[in-house]
Order: sequence, then structure tokens, then C-alpha cells
Amino acid sequence: MRRIQVVATGGTIASRSGAEGRRATVLAKELVASVGPLPEGATVGARDVVTRGSYAFGTADLLALAREVRAALRDGADAVVMTHGTDTMEETAFLLDLLFDDPRPIVLTGAQRPFDDRAADGPANLGDALAVAGDDAARGLGTLLVFDGFAFAARGVRKSDTMSARAFSAPGRGPVLRVADGQVVPLARPVPGPRVPVDLDLPRLPRVDVVPVYPGADGLFVRASLEAGAAGVVVAAAGAGNAGPELVEAVAEAVAAGHPVLISTRVHSGPVAPLYAGGGAELRRVGALFADDLNPWQARLLLAAAAAVPGRPPQDVVRAWLAGRDLLPVPGT
Repeated sequence: MRRIQVVATGGTIASRSGAEGRRATVLAKELVASVGPLPEGATVGARDVVTRGSYAFGTADLLALAREVRAALRDGADAVVMTHGTDTMEETAFLLDLLFDDPRPIVLTGAQRPFDDRAADGPANLGDALAVAGDDAARGLGTLLVFDGFAFAARGVRKSDTMSARAFSAPGRGPVLRVADGQVVPLARPVPGPRVPVDLDLPRLPRVDVVPVYPGADGLFVRASLEAGAAGVVVAAAGAGNAGPELVEAVAEAVAAGHPVLISTRVHSGPVAPLYAGGGAELRRVGALFADDLNPWQARLLLAAAAAVPGRPPQDVVRAWLAGRDLLPVPGT
């Protein structure tokens, strides 16, 4: 008998509509009951952790969710399913992927329509997530995000529509599993990245800010971020990783002062590369790192997790993770 633990955290999937707007009030047992028949040969536990929108989460909340996953796995669960708001689900999924290397499935899902909507999509998404969690095809894939009949690997998944039930995509990668009538069909088998050895009992991750590039962008936000105590900065660069000379100058100052700067892109799909003189090539010359195809929000969590690893420069941790090199564990995590 396979044990699946559902961890409920609020979001639209747990929301009802009211005069003041949608509010997460539906508890985990009610969510599980809404699914109907559960996967054959599985027992499903339900635990409420928090009931609010994921837009209100900070890294302290994300580490608390990671501790819930750790507790469930230590208690013998064969898989963990987390219901979560869609606004920042891609970030929580990616952070969990960084923090765990257990082959047992960790699956996130949610909804675009509230629980009391006549066309609520939450029950179907949760049913699909439970099917994935209970299927051997999901083992060893890292953290997965299940939505609208598909499962995506955490790395590269992003919310790509604010309203549609088909809310998530993985540009350049695609889904790894399909779910149809409770049956799980493998589509691809990604290799998860190495675990980043962060102490899950930390109160929060170090601050890392995202700085956008746009016409006229200067170094103000980079300098202000570091003055506010950020451990590092992610630049949501133009195109394949470019920024104007004033912002490049601020990046050079940051790197010279020992602060890591990671370059991502504001573009929906594709990797970054130091191609253009005065742009990406200059950012590489002054010491910035390039985040491959991670979007800025996932790149931010990689850098924050790297900055939380004791005794190692975060730049080295980021380089090792991007190269797929294993990182030594921290005792007790």
C-alpha cells in the first residue's frame, strides 16, 4: 500500500469567492474528498500547513514548506503532494528540487478557478497529482508540477497564463508526463540537478533581489539592493543576457566587492550567453555568472540557496550546480 501525504498551503485551489474577493478557507481533507476515487492501492493523508495566497510567501515560508516535506518523507511517506497557489508555484517547486535528492515523488499542484466555481479545475488537478505521485514513472524525476493533465520538471517550468486552465509551460523543454483518465504516460526523463546542501532549519534564505533591464536602466537598483543587505543580485537582462553600460558598471562594482551577480533574461524562452560586446560579453568580463535557461525567479532562488551554504563562496556553488557537479551535504539537513 503506497502512502501519499497531501500538504495544503492555500491558494486558489482552496479558495471560495466572497464580497471581499477570493479567500483560502478550504482545508486539506475537503480538497482530497473533492477528487473522488483515489489512486488504487494508495492511502492519502491530509495536512494543513497554511491557508493563503502564494504571492504572500517569503523565503521563511518556503523553508517551512520544505521542512513539512522533510517530515513527511522521514515519517515514511512514499510521495508528497503539495497544493499551492499558482502565482509563485514555480519558485517553490524549484527550491524543493534544489533541496531534496530523494527519489520519492514531490508533486505540486493548484488551480486557476476557486473551489466553489462551477468549473473548478482544482479537483482534477489534485487527482492528476495524486496519480503521478503514486506512479513509478515519477520516481527519480525530482520535484514535479502537475497541471491541466501534464507534469513538468521543476527546472524551467513557469506560469505562462494568468487566467487559462492551461497555466503552466516549460519553454524549450515541455512536459515530462501526461495524465489521462488517471493513467500516467511518460514523455521525457529529465536528470534532476544536484542537491544544494542548505540547512532547512534556517529562519530564511539570504536576500537576493531581481533587477530588470529596460531602455534607460542604470545601476540604481543594483546599488540599492546591496545597500539594503542583499547577498547577491539577479539581472533580468535583455535578450540573450545584455545590459547597458551604466548597469554593467554597477555589476562590476558589485562583483569587485564580493557580491555574486547572476544573469538571466526577461525573455520567455531560451538560454543566456555572453555574445555581445558591451552587453553580455562585458558582463562576463567583469565577473557576472550566466544562469543558462533559468528564468529570473528560479535563478534568484538558486543564488539565495547558494548563499546559504556555509563555508563556500556562492559563486562556486552556482557554478557547480549549473555544471551538474555534486555538492557535499551539510550534516542534519
